[in-house]
Amino acid sequence: MAIERKTRDFNPFNCPVTTCMNKIGGKWKPVVIYLISMGKNRFSLLQKAMPDISKQMLVNQLRELESDHLIERVIYAEIPPRVEYKITEYGATVLPIISIMADWGKADLNRTQVLAD
Repeated sequence: MAIERKTRDFNPFNCPVTTCMNKIGGKWKPVVIYLISMGKNRFSLLQKAMPDISKQMLVNQLRELESDHLIERVIYAEIPPRVEYKITEYGATVLPIISIMADWGKADLNRTQVLAD
């Protein structure tokens, strides 16, 4: 099933930041990539880790990441069937960016807590 999205090829000035944001930008994609890299590799685990995301939005984000070759959907021939997601070799190239985002987020959470005290 082809995923149609407006931003996939939008980059009128060939900006490298726009290219990056077209692949991993938005509210949910960085979180999905981070969680999969941390072992939350099944749909139900991702849903539990992100209670505010709708089922359809999670499906869409996973499909877009898969169509961009950042994650891979692995179907195990078991009964009942089991599906897991894993970061591809290409997807691993964005993990340093996600890691820096996580580090900044932790520091900002600490800063916010200090300011609140």
